Amino acid sequence: MKNWINRLRGSADNTAATPAGRTAGPQAATADEQAADLAAEIESTYYRWLTAARGYAAPAEVETRILDEVRILGLQPGEAAGLVPRVPEAIPKLLASLNDEDASIQELARQVAQDVVLVAEVIREANSAYYRPIAPVKNVEAAIMMLGQNGLRMLLARVAFRPLINMQADGFAREAAPQVWNQSVSCALAASLMAPGLSTGVFEAYLAGLMQNVGLVVAFRLADRVCLDGRIPGSSAFGARLLAGSRQLSAAIAAHWNFPQEVAQAIAHAGEPGADHLAEALALGDRIAKLRLLIDAGVLAEDDSLVTEGLDNFQRRCLGKLAKLES
Repeated sequence: MKNWINRLRGSADNTAATPAGRTAGPQAATADEQAADLAAEIESTYYRWLTAARGYAAPAEVETRILDEVRILGLQPGEAAGLVPRVPEAIPKLLASLNDEDASIQELARQVAQDVVLVAEVIREANSAYYRPIAPVKNVEAAIMMLGQNGLRMLLARVAFRPLINMQADGFAREAAPQVWNQSVSCALAASLMAPGLSTGVFEAYLAGLMQNVGLVVAFRLADRVCLDGRIPGSSAFGARLLAGSRQLSAAIAAHWNFPQEVAQAIAHAGEPGADHLAEALALGDRIAKLRLLIDAGVLAEDDSLVTEGLDNFQRRCLGKLAKLES
């Protein structure tokens, strides 16, 4: 187990512990450099865990071909959007109604009732550990009152995005989809919890968290066309470039689908120095969600340095809250 965990931490492919252009030594790194190092190690560990069963030492030309195809597809967002399912028709109508301040609980309940899947989802959400109702919620109107406007919007977005991530695919894309979806849901919630402290939109942060991984699933589908037997290049260096490229692909698809411009921009620039507050909330949510999955998988301990040094007290409380999240 220890050797397996060490491989996931990035030692298996002999990836250098310090980024290119820097040397390890007694010099004190700046806070920004330390944060960048921690973020890079989390990304590397997450990718190696995600690909542990199917990752292999791919030839350089295979890695380059996959990365080139992801980059080119990012310049053709219409074609990229065609590789994922469309959002269910009922969802945009409900989201539009939620933007109408005059819409009543009864009207929202009537619209929800038209879709049996939504009825079940709304009632289940209202009874979840996240809301902790005093008594079981048994009808749609009571459930909507429990969730509130923002809670209902988040639920609708999650229902709409589930088939986009958990799409019917073959090879590695199909195998990875459940874990990618779990990370998406956790990222969306964590980003929405970060948003108020950064004076940015809660729902926009949630939407960006759900959307961020759509490009990753498309990238995995492209990789399945290049590789054989459901395998995927497993090196940390490739993983870092694939994750970065897939985020740009997600941003391009979001813009093509006429998502709010600030959401697409946040996805494109999350983790970059000087990015806006929505991008910062997304980057923090993404980091917290990945740490949660790695802890739950036994790859990291709760007191690992990536947690204790990478998160402040509020962010660690958010990490704990994700432990009870039902995807």
